[in-house]
Amino acid sequence: MRLPCRPLASAAVLLLAACQAAPEATPKAAERLYGTLAFQPCTLTSAQASANVEAQCTTLQVPENPASPDGRKIGLNIAWLGAGNDGAGNGDPVFFVAGGPGQAATEVAAPVNMALRDVRKQRDIFLIDQRGTGKSNPLSCLDAQGKELPLDENAAPSSTLIEDYAHQCAQSLTGRADTRFYTTTEAIGDLDAVRKALGVDKVNLVGGSYGTRVAQQYAARYPQHTRTVVIDGVVPNDLVVGGDFANTFEDAISLQSAQCRQDPICAKRFPVDTRTQLRNVMATLAKAPVEVDYRNPGTGQAEHGVLTADSVTALAFMFSYMPELSSLLPVMLDEAAQGRYAPLMSLSKMASRTLGVQMNRGMQWSVLCAEDADRYQEGAQGDRVLGPEVARMFFAACPAWNAGSRPKDFTAPFASTLPVLLLSGQFDPVTPPRYAEQVVKQLPNGRHLLAKGQGHGTINAGCMPRILGQFIDTADAKSLDATCLDTLSPVPAFTSFNGWAP
Repeated sequence: MRLPCRPLASAAVLLLAACQAAPEATPKAAERLYGTLAFQPCTLTSAQASANVEAQCTTLQVPENPASPDGRKIGLNIAWLGAGNDGAGNGDPVFFVAGGPGQAATEVAAPVNMALRDVRKQRDIFLIDQRGTGKSNPLSCLDAQGKELPLDENAAPSSTLIEDYAHQCAQSLTGRADTRFYTTTEAIGDLDAVRKALGVDKVNLVGGSYGTRVAQQYAARYPQHTRTVVIDGVVPNDLVVGGDFANTFEDAISLQSAQCRQDPICAKRFPVDTRTQLRNVMATLAKAPVEVDYRNPGTGQAEHGVLTADSVTALAFMFSYMPELSSLLPVMLDEAAQGRYAPLMSLSKMASRTLGVQMNRGMQWSVLCAEDADRYQEGAQGDRVLGPEVARMFFAACPAWNAGSRPKDFTAPFASTLPVLLLSGQFDPVTPPRYAEQVVKQLPNGRHLLAKGQGHGTINAGCMPRILGQFIDTADAKSLDATCLDTLSPVPAFTSFNGWAP
């Protein structure tokens, strides 16, 4: 089996072994070399995925502060999913960049492996935990015993609560990390350090959500080392992450309501549209939270809890991430309007369980406080389901956080002649299609594909994996045959607990 190493790198290893005849100069039997990195077998697991992924893993040491190469080092956790063609690869691997900010790439290995299954037939896939996440010196908020600092989930969320927690978290990181150096700028430098260590000249980037910001920044800074770019759930460089959520959510919930009104059966079953029903339920719970006996969908056990307006807001905001959950929202809200809250409570728990991919709070604050907080301007929200308090929560930690900085050209539009494929979900409440339409204007070799009826994150929708395989193989977005996406459609709203009407 040929290892994907450059000839000079392989020759150097053999020469060293011949000259020194030292046992440690020869890789261990279980190790596989890729460039200068020695990988060992590992199994990638996640609480959010039913399947494990077998991979090869290693760690690359990089300076925490790039300007002080002799200072503290941090280990970047790297997982290699080998190509299917006997491990040969094509010389230009794929780097997957996770979202969040705060998500670890190795913790979403199962869905990424599924989405890139056609790509992996010819190319190696690398999952690199961005610094501050996963196993790459995570900015975890720990107490003196090394356990996660508790955040009082029963207390009403407020800016003061988050700021106080961030202050405790910052203190706990003393001696473990300098939070100024965990931004997108350092992250793209890390990606290029991995590229160099692998001994490859070019990489293909696949980024999702916040990862689209990282991918755009890398491709702008290292165009000579970028072959293709896929960005799914596009974040324009000048977007203030969190600052536009009230508007993007409003658009998504309005589309959801319009979908029901266009269906005569759905419109008759729910004369009050989803948006209005949501506002009514939230207003009722804001006045008086309700104690609920319900069945936990994860365990099947009967439980007792309190349903608040905040929990419904969180549920509603997540609804477009998964069309299967959004189809349940109208009937659940209708039940709640009749005073029956148990189904809504169960749905809230299901959404939290399904979408509960761990985000590293500390790393998220390092990014948001350095790159977005000072650019946020609170304007008139108008008649919106979500008010400005949602955005305030995003930046509440910043007064207590030691934040870094961003380059002067950080918010400049991504303008490039590289082949770029942009993907959007029609009902995405976070990164709506209009964001991608804005970005693609600066990309003459770019193309935007819309996944009808889909929410946030579309790389596994329908035939999208096959399209990704074709694009990364040909490096030509314009010539892609994407007609297979026409078969995608919204999931109909449930009109009862038995499902949707035929």
